[in-house]
Amino acid sequence: MGEVDSIELKFRIFDGTDIAHTNYASTTTVATLKERLVAQWPQDKTVVPKSVNDVKLIYAGKVLENTKTLAESRIPFGDLPGGVTTMHVVVQPSLARKKTDKNHDDIPNPKVCSCTIL
Repeated sequence: MGEVDSIELKFRIFDGTDIAHTNYASTTTVATLKERLVAQWPQDKTVVPKSVNDVKLIYAGKVLENTKTLAESRIPFGDLPGGVTTMHVVVQPSLARKKTDKNHDDIPNPKVCSCTIL
């Protein structure tokens, strides 16, 4: 049986707090990480995700896709001996997304073009 690589991850939330600091297998999906984050989220924070869809994970400037594993997301395994890899967590509640989308719908989009020739 092949040995599965693992990596030590911690997740930094908006106020600089680190949560869910533990080892994860390279076969762990991003969706699984998000489920764990939502379950372990500190309830005393002003922003609390209600579902996995409210959470985005960012590593090396890229938003990670739910369907990909850590290995497929090109997270370096074994490159940091004794080191911890930090991922950033962004919470965007679905209500805020709906309000943002609604604001764009309320703004009239003029499809009129005018030219003046002098």
